[in-house]
Amino acid sequence: MSIRHGLLALLERGPRYGSQLRTEFESRTGSTWPLNVGQVYTTLNRLERDGMVAQDGEDDAGHALYSITDGGRTELRNWFETPVDRSSPPRDELAIKLAMAVGAPGVDIRAVIQSQRSHTLKAMQDYTRLKAQALADVPSDRDEVAWLLVVEQLIFQAEAEARWLDHCESRLVRLAAAAATEPVARPATSTSRGATRPSARR
Repeated sequence: MSIRHGLLALLERGPRYGSQLRTEFESRTGSTWPLNVGQVYTTLNRLERDGMVAQDGEDDAGHALYSITDGGRTELRNWFETPVDRSSPPRDELAIKLAMAVGAPGVDIRAVIQSQRSHTLKAMQDYTRLKAQALADVPSDRDEVAWLLVVEQLIFQAEAEARWLDHCESRLVRLAAAAATEPVARPATSTSRGATRPSARR
């Protein structure tokens, strides 16, 4: 998640102070990825260092305001126009867990899959309820539309994960069945003439 670019997008609408940016970011994303004020100001300091934002006085309450610079606008345009890189995906804890569970002593990988599937399906149901609430009234402003897009992405992501878990379980069942039916080679035994019998073919 690019907090950096998210803040630039909000600042393009006009000068903002730190806690205001946090509130607007969470409103736009439905608090799916909550921020703390320290995280916001750390990011603002880095953006200021990189010439993408500049301090722009204070508001009536004494909050330090930040504005986007021309360099920040260029960075933001490039972000919008450049596809999100999928060639180096972030580490996925679930994929790593299942990969490590394969063959791990004392681990029932099918139980791991079933437990995760139950959790994923419950999350998908929760997201679907949130979507229904969002659609109870036609979204009327940009924050409501943005949140609807985010919650729909979460639903699709949960659906894909549930399908992948089904695939993993089917794969394990097929591999276990294949291993159970594979002929086992019998040890060679000596004949009366000292020759050996060929082992059973696989």
